Amino acid sequence: MASGIGSSSNPESQDPYSLLGLEPGASFESVQQAKKKRLSEVGDDPQARAKVEASYDAVLMSSLKQRQLGKVSNAAVSASQREEGKIQAAGASGGSNALLTRLRSINSTSSDARAGESWLNLSLPDGQGLTVRLVLGALALLLVIVAPADSTQLILALSTIGLFLSQIKRGRRPLPSLGWSVVSLSLGLILGGLLLKGISTVPSLSALNLGDQIEALPAILLIWAGALLLA
Repeated sequence: MASGIGSSSNPESQDPYSLLGLEPGASFESVQQAKKKRLSEVGDDPQARAKVEASYDAVLMSSLKQRQLGKVSNAAVSASQREEGKIQAAGASGGSNALLTRLRSINSTSSDARAGESWLNLSLPDGQGLTVRLVLGALALLLVIVAPADSTQLILALSTIGLFLSQIKRGRRPLPSLGWSVVSLSLGLILGGLLLKGISTVPSLSALNLGDQIEALPAILLIWAGALLLA
């Protein structure tokens, strides 16, 4: 007996069928539709998406077991074979299944889940995430100012990696995250070069020999702003 998406599914339920709004015995097509609908409903929340993916895996695993026991129709057998390889890999162990689910939730390329994502999504993180970014950004800025000139490149490299990881943690896919990190660094260095060129015309400032630090300041500020705002 196949059943579509339930009209009153409980997203907090630990039962995978209830979370997807399905009943045991639902067809493969119904499971696929239920997964897409739930992913669309939860948006970009990594935790909620992970629960949906885990429930989807659990339902397909259950279907596979029923198929092996001869309790499902031939049509369901054919449909479940499409996902059998992924199910077996995900079910190898509890830890590997959780890791696979989390990676899927971060790197999902589902068109319906990303339909409303703009090319530039700006928002401040909440709670501890905001505090950590503020502290690390201020520390990087301070190091650029007071550290020796030959350490500036290392500070910029670590800050760029931090920006990349910050975007990944907030749900952006790896390739766009890498692109924004490189753009922020490059634009900052260009602005720093222009700033250094302007300062070099002032003898009292150029005599301080702070060229590397001055050139790195705009890059650090842009990277810091990206870590705070890019999501």
